[in-house]
Parts: sequence; C-alpha cells; structure tokens
Amino acid sequence: MNVRIYVEGGGASKALLTSCRRGFRTFFEKTSLKGRMPKIIACGSRNDAFSDFVTALKSPETSDFILLLVDSEGPFLNDTNVLSYLSDRDGWGLPKSATKDNVHLMVQCMETWFLADKAALENYFGQGFLTNSLPKNTNIEAIPKKDVLDKLEHASRKSRKGEYGKGSHSFDLLECINPQYVFDFSSNAKNLHAILDEKCT
Repeated sequence: MNVRIYVEGGGASKALLTSCRRGFRTFFEKTSLKGRMPKIIACGSRNDAFSDFVTALKSPETSDFILLLVDSEGPFLNDTNVLSYLSDRDGWGLPKSATKDNVHLMVQCMETWFLADKAALENYFGQGFLTNSLPKNTNIEAIPKKDVLDKLEHASRKSRKGEYGKGSHSFDLLECINPQYVFDFSSNAKNLHAILDEKCT
C-alpha cells in the first residue's frame, strides 16, 4: 500500500519545505521502511498540515493510506484518544473516516526527538555544546515544549554552529539522529513507526 504523510514543518519557503521532506525521509530510511518508503508531504504550518490531510483523506480518487504528523504542543498521554485531543485542543473537525491510525503526534514537539540522541546533538553542534544543560528527564515526552526549546537553545548558544534555530538546524538534525533511540524513548514515535511498518508495502 502507498502511504502519504502530511507533516507539519518547512514554513513558507521552498528551501525549508525541501529540507523538511529530506529530513523526515532520511530519518525513516534508517528504519525498517527503507525500500518501501512513505511519501513525505511537507505542509508548512500545523493548520496547513491538517487542512491538506483532510483534503487528501476525503479524496475519492485515492487508495493510499493517509497520515497526519504534527506536534502535540502540550502533554499527551498514551491512553488519550488522539482524535478527541485534537478536537478539544485545536477545534479540528476530523472526517468520520479518520481513525487513530491516521493521526500521529510528535510529543510534545519535533525537537523532543532530538533529546533521545544526545550524542548526535554533540556531534552536530561540535565544540562548545553544553550537553549537561539538556533536560535530564529520560521521559522525554513529559518535558514541556518550552523547556525543550529553551534548553536546546542554551546548550547550543556557544557551540560551533551557534544557537539552535528551527529553520537553521532542525531538519539537518532530524537527518542525524538515530531513529531507534527515538523509538526507545518516545512511545508515540514508536507507535508511528509500527503503523508505517504495517501499512507501507
């Protein structure tokens, strides 16, 4: 089955959208999905990703499996219904055909995934990166988004590449991190991979 992932990220510029697609593609190519990859559609904003996802899901012309991937932007527990969460938090009216298999969250943001592979962060930012300034909580999905970003910015401020910037570094880092570490520390990322492993043929 062909799979399409409508992902939040890339902003409005063509270069960043390309970087976003490449980042997620490289990340997933390092998993069991290599050779049967989903198509990555970088949508820009969170709302744009949702809008594009809904349009694709409602299309009668496609037999593809359609998937949405956005930041949770806040705490999200595994036993929470993701459809209800997005309806309550964002007021998003999901199509009746949408199931929990179609909708996935990066909890609490994409940068949370980076905390699973601190060695990759050290290698990427180089000299001056303050690894000990990163959050110590191994339950990375419980770390508030603001703390993730603030600590990442602080740790990288005096590094060779300078302070972390979403556009400047995010998708390059996504290419560098080890997906297995992310799956080990993020149950929602692990579930995303399991669904992709099942649907991509």
